[in-house]
Amino acid sequence: MIDRKRARELAAEYLRKGDPTGWFELLYKEAEQGQNVVPWADRGANPGLLDFWSVNPQATHEKKALVIACGLGDDAQQLAAWGFGTTAFDISETAIRMAGQRFPESKVTYAVADLFHPPSEWEQKFDFVFEANTVQALPLTPRTQAIQRIASFVRPGGKLLAIVRGRGENEPLGDLPWPLTRAEMNEFVAAGLTENSFEESFDKEDPPARRFRCLYTRP
Repeated sequence: MIDRKRARELAAEYLRKGDPTGWFELLYKEAEQGQNVVPWADRGANPGLLDFWSVNPQATHEKKALVIACGLGDDAQQLAAWGFGTTAFDISETAIRMAGQRFPESKVTYAVADLFHPPSEWEQKFDFVFEANTVQALPLTPRTQAIQRIASFVRPGGKLLAIVRGRGENEPLGDLPWPLTRAEMNEFVAAGLTENSFEESFDKEDPPARRFRCLYTRP
């Protein structure tokens, strides 16, 4: 069973303050000090990304990739290993520092950045954008804006792979992480992307969690 107690406490505290992203830095800082765990920091590349790549390897030569809310850097390192010129960002300064410490000779460009206020030069810059577990860590109100920002990084002809925890339209939202519905995933299309594939599966968590894996392109 993954321990999400502290993450949920911090998320609730900062939501009451009207700051839905302020708790990430504190969570990573406490984890660095050995006081808690970051539930999504698996110390390995996302299994859904690896599985996708085994079936759908992408062209990487002279291509640029971006990892959304990269955490400790494992997904970014994997994309760089496949050959992308990779940029990865997180709102947590501690997460970015820890990623740099874990991979001191990395070719990845790690940056501290806010998804809601990203560098302007990232607009439609990337050939491949990877999003996993970010939107589901946000409450309902800012999700549409978050999805719009994520979509905005994809260049014409580029791709976005999104892997999220999913739920049925009539299922309760539950606790953090807050799963997305199929309708919410359609916000990526509303943001100007084309849906190429939509896959639904259940992972090996206890109890099993529903996952959506979606591939989009910008026309």
